[in-house]
Amino acid sequence: MTLVLLLAVAFLIYGVVEYRVHLTNLHAIPIRVHVNGTRGKSSVARLIAAGLRAGGVRTVAKTTGSAARYIHPDGAEEPVSRPGPPNIREQLGIVRSARREGAKALVLECMAIRPDLQRLCEHKIVKATVGVITNARPDHLDVMGPTVDDVAVALAGTVPTGGTLFTSEHARLQIFEDEAAGQGTEVHEVLHEAADQSLSQGFRYVEHLENVVLALAVCEHLGIRGDVAVKGMREATPDPGALFLHKVRESGKEIEFVSAFAANDRDSTVAIWNALNPRSDPGRTVIVIASMRADRPDRVFQFGEIIADDLPADHYILTGGMTHPVKSIARGRGLADEKIHDLGGKSAEVVFRKVVELTPERSIVVGVGNIGGAGGQILSLFRERSERE
Repeated sequence: MTLVLLLAVAFLIYGVVEYRVHLTNLHAIPIRVHVNGTRGKSSVARLIAAGLRAGGVRTVAKTTGSAARYIHPDGAEEPVSRPGPPNIREQLGIVRSARREGAKALVLECMAIRPDLQRLCEHKIVKATVGVITNARPDHLDVMGPTVDDVAVALAGTVPTGGTLFTSEHARLQIFEDEAAGQGTEVHEVLHEAADQSLSQGFRYVEHLENVVLALAVCEHLGIRGDVAVKGMREATPDPGALFLHKVRESGKEIEFVSAFAANDRDSTVAIWNALNPRSDPGRTVIVIASMRADRPDRVFQFGEIIADDLPADHYILTGGMTHPVKSIARGRGLADEKIHDLGGKSAEVVFRKVVELTPERSIVVGVGNIGGAGGQILSLFRERSERE
């Protein structure tokens, strides 16, 4: 019993000392930006960090997104090493590394999903000087829901104390403003509808205007000239889940592949679909690959509706887990059975061969659903095949 008590006391002392060291590291970095939201967090975090670097601010960033990355002050990056599943304690190590690198700014993507952990991340670990909430959309409803209003309330947990909040969310802005009032924080609603469309041009990938305008507002608030910030953003390395167009030639056929796997809710998926406008070229076949995950049943049922109602294509390939419910829902909403090809559990190579088979001469293939598991494998395969061209 005495040994157990001594160990408990030792762990308590260790925890207190570790947290005090963390606060010392944290306050050595004067600019701390905490990026949260349901869509676009990784992209916005990268854009803000790139804009700050371009403006001469020594900046470290860490994203979670499609693949967690630590981004050094020179823009070089490396994967975040994890001995086990993601844990918010890793942010302590990121802050420590940023201080060692002499960072004057730290841009962190919120890695928590549970509402209590989101609040803990902000008010105990990050203590941001600038908070960013990209938007509030239907995602992780099993944890943050059941409604989108509940999601917004959860996201509001990362509104900083005595700082500034930037958001592109309009429909549920009041929820953030109410939280900010209690925290003594100023709120800036960022409107992209009237912004110069050219801001989203000049990137090596498809970047959303909304993300650029939001990141630009943060950079300008922190004293970086707009033209300098945007130039830096265009030159930065994109997130692994960014929208690239991969062209593949196989068996005399031309296939264009776009991964929208990282946009795993209806609003984001439809926005990307409309931006791509895949049916604009009548000479090519339109194919949707819907990659599902068995551990995300909420998205499974949602995407059965999305592919039937919102993504008009010639063929739909279902892959990953729980594909049968997706097929059943899509058929129930009027999608023709002959258009649906269920390849649940099959390899990326089998999916690729099916795409080739369904392509008469030319096709555009849009991947939706989930980047994890089968989605990421399919993206990697198309990327590798395109690089051989």
